[in-house]
Amino acid sequence: MMLAEYGLAIAMVLALLVGIFSGYPVAFLLGGLGILFAFIGDIPLPFLGTVASRIFGGVIENWLLIAIPLFVFMGLMLERSGVARNLLLTLQRLFGRVRGGLAVSVALLGVVMAASTGIIGASVVMLGLLALPVMLKQGYKPEMAYGVVAASGTLGILIPPSIMLVLMGSIMQISVGDLFKAALIPGLMLGGLYTLYLLIAAWLKPEWAPLAAEGGAPEDSENQGPLLAALLRDLLGPVVLIVAVLGSIMAGIATPTEAAAIGAAGSMLLALFLRQLNLQALREVCRTTSKTSAMILFVVVGATCFSVVFKRLGGADMIEEAITGTGLGPYGLLLLLMGLIFLLGFFLEWIEISFVILPLLLPVVSDLDFGGMLNGDTVLVWFAILVAINLQTSFLTPPFGYALFYLKGITRGSVGIGTIYRSIVPFVLLQLTGLILCILFPSLVLWLPGLSG
Repeated sequence: MMLAEYGLAIAMVLALLVGIFSGYPVAFLLGGLGILFAFIGDIPLPFLGTVASRIFGGVIENWLLIAIPLFVFMGLMLERSGVARNLLLTLQRLFGRVRGGLAVSVALLGVVMAASTGIIGASVVMLGLLALPVMLKQGYKPEMAYGVVAASGTLGILIPPSIMLVLMGSIMQISVGDLFKAALIPGLMLGGLYTLYLLIAAWLKPEWAPLAAEGGAPEDSENQGPLLAALLRDLLGPVVLIVAVLGSIMAGIATPTEAAAIGAAGSMLLALFLRQLNLQALREVCRTTSKTSAMILFVVVGATCFSVVFKRLGGADMIEEAITGTGLGPYGLLLLLMGLIFLLGFFLEWIEISFVILPLLLPVVSDLDFGGMLNGDTVLVWFAILVAINLQTSFLTPPFGYALFYLKGITRGSVGIGTIYRSIVPFVLLQLTGLILCILFPSLVLWLPGLSG
């Protein structure tokens, strides 16, 4: 019955999957399939005017999306400033006498840079170029070295300021400030889980993480001097920037867009202070920012066209009937949705899942009654963070995990893709552990937003 009634909607989904596996640019694929199935489904031509008005009225004029290029600019400028390199060297000195200390330093640096940048590609490549040669030379097991770099680099998709949370706030029509507050504790918790795992693994398997003296890693002559002074010096810039951006949002002083402008200006000042700001650097950062922002915008436009036509063909009703027809309770349905999103993350990018799948699941989630503090908008905030944690794994899961591709590019063929795949297994399990904890204890997500009422 469902196949006959929703045949075109099912065909639309299958065509999308075939197109993605063919390697065709997803932005044009989404928009093209929307227009194609509008004609196949004999949808009246004036209806396509609704698609155009949705794009120009709901996407192009959305002032909240201005925060995206500003946050991208901030992250890229910080990468060029050399802050990460200096901080990694200082953290390495701080944890140098701890077995697994270098891996812990990478995880902590990933947390700091996630709260400063939020750009996954830049974070993974930066951590890989800085830390991988040192870790491998010190004798770290490759699976541990590659895994911690990939996982730590993806924290920026969850820890604010996160581009994904900005887009989710726009899609779900909820406060981005609340999402930033809600994501902070889960993001730090994941960083803590990574650190705990690394320390335990190094203790149980000392050969996986030799001490610097055992591995013969050389000292960095440029980073000598009092350790406390070096740590304060290298942390001061990122911490001030984090406080300026996140603090202004959480205190209600600035909107996310205004805070993004503060961050962009602050990153330029930090690069200028470190004597890394010049015309060439500014030109490259602006060019990369433009390309990244244009890519996101084109995907948003294509996804809008796809989702409007998909709903007109009955796709939203099909998904709602399929999910609610399972007869599961609220938490059973939630686990089903999390499992579906996790599986989709193997094949789709987070931005496609956010703009195509998430709007279709919102009506189902909004009708679920979890009781307690989970009512009204708090359910949507909680659900958004659960989805964000879940989608972070999509950067690590084969075959289309972007962090894996970035690592493969850094190694230039010196390591097999199988080694990289094995390296991320413990960290995917840690992320799923964090997801389960946030489901069992919603206060981990909702405590900070609740402080502001």
